[in-house]
Amino acid sequence: MRYGETDQMGVVYYGAYAEYLEQGRTEWLRALGFSYKWMEANNILLPVTELHINYKLPARYDDIITITTKLKKEPTVKIEFDYEIHNEENELLITASTTLVFVDAESRKLRKAPDYLLQKLTSS
Repeated sequence: MRYGETDQMGVVYYGAYAEYLEQGRTEWLRALGFSYKWMEANNILLPVTELHINYKLPARYDDIITITTKLKKEPTVKIEFDYEIHNEENELLITASTTLVFVDAESRKLRKAPDYLLQKLTSS
């Protein structure tokens, strides 16, 4: 954890966890061979519509954390993830879930998950 992400007690600010979850999703996509930047260049936006976090233990300044990101089910017009964040002692710090929707960048309307993503998920 970086010092700027903590409060005066050395505890990570609760809002910082949303950024950690985004990092987990970004790396999950990258592992499939895509990036947010590439998807946006290909007319797909992915806004978050739901975020739930259950705080178990605080992360503290200089902790090394591990973010585990799992797809809940096959995407449709939405894509849902579950997360766990552990510290270096493997203590569970949070559990979380997010829902994002696929939006056409030009029309700003909901759309189905892109075929290239669905194909990659079924071949993995």
